[in-house]
Amino acid sequence: MAYELYYWPGIQGRGEFVRLALEQAGADYVDVARRQGAGVLMDGLKDAGVAHPPFAPPYLKDGALIVGQTAAILLYLGPKLDLVPDDEAGRLWTHQIQLTLADLVDEAHDTHHPIDGNLYYEEQKPEALRRAEGFRGARIAKYFGWLETILQRNPSVSGWLVADRLTYADLSAFQVVEGLGYAFPRAAAKALRAAPKLAALAERVRDLPNIKAYLASERRIAFNEDGIFRCYPELDEKP
Repeated sequence: MAYELYYWPGIQGRGEFVRLALEQAGADYVDVARRQGAGVLMDGLKDAGVAHPPFAPPYLKDGALIVGQTAAILLYLGPKLDLVPDDEAGRLWTHQIQLTLADLVDEAHDTHHPIDGNLYYEEQKPEALRRAEGFRGARIAKYFGWLETILQRNPSVSGWLVADRLTYADLSAFQVVEGLGYAFPRAAAKALRAAPKLAALAERVRDLPNIKAYLASERRIAFNEDGIFRCYPELDEKP
């Protein structure tokens, strides 16, 4: 039975981290809302027959099981897709990295919606300009530096974040590098120059055959100004 991924059909967003894992593993899955429309997402959230209802997309259905929250979905899928080590310590370390990347994603989102997610960017632009200044000036470099440190300290010297193998954390790190490169091209490039091992990791993931094919396909939704990573030039570093 195919996995069913429920996420907004017009954006990469948080669902993209799950898509990358499914694509890399060559898993059989259905991106449900892209076939049936966004209304199916709300129908699922309101289903009175679900004992453990997800709060919001993304959520994954595997038969009768429903898992919400990106990091929890990947924690569940990791062993099934062979994208996590077999040992408990390795699985928890991979999960910890994913949770930290989720923090980064939240901070990136808040650069364009620092006051209220229900308001338009233009309604909170002065606050966004101030929030983005701190994010691009310090936070991107701090997160990239942490990932660089992990790569440097990995005892296996594999070039991967966890042990000597590709995990979903590597795929997610790639997505973060891509997203910040779109949203803050100058600031992200500057931070990435100080993190050469992370830059190499991102290129290594990009060149994986399944990922390369996915990125070239229509299944990969382009970055746009409705998603988490948005390109507002005024929020980036000045040329």
